[in-house]
Amino acid sequence: MSRIGKKPIALPQGIRVDINGDVVSVTNGKQTLTQVVDPRIRIELTDGELQVIRTGDAKEDKALHGLYRSLIANMVQGLSAGFQKNLEINGVGFRAAKAGSKLTLTLGYSHPIELEEPAGITIEVPAANRIVVRGADKQLVGETAARIRALRVPDPYKGKGIKYDYEVLRLREGKTGAR
Repeated sequence: MSRIGKKPIALPQGIRVDINGDVVSVTNGKQTLTQVVDPRIRIELTDGELQVIRTGDAKEDKALHGLYRSLIANMVQGLSAGFQKNLEINGVGFRAAKAGSKLTLTLGYSHPIELEEPAGITIEVPAANRIVVRGADKQLVGETAARIRALRVPDPYKGKGIKYDYEVLRLREGKTGAR
């Protein structure tokens, strides 16, 4: 049995869950996240806890068991605490600025790059070289951060570009270092 799938999901105060057939909706009053669940997986709500139960013992059923438990737990965590990704910008003249819901990035190209905030995501710029992406949907937060990072991936020789705050760059030696 899946160790992750067996764990019950505790519901914090203010989080409401609605189960409509194969659709699970998690609400905190302001936002709602929904997930369509495979028919081989059953979701039960008892005593303020969600239990994810699989109907069969096939290998695929076991994989889906842990998957849907993780997806629903991420929805509950996202609506109660939220998710965030921190990005750092390295490079001379590279900077970020926020005006309204637009993020403007100057990354050494001939033009500044403007990005619109996706629905459900907030982008903050606490400093000219830092970007914070926040939201309730874990997948959307990660995808938005990855799109911003992809605009200027860190250079392996000088380290210039956009990187995650936890990312450690191992800089390579240039041609002259090989002698």
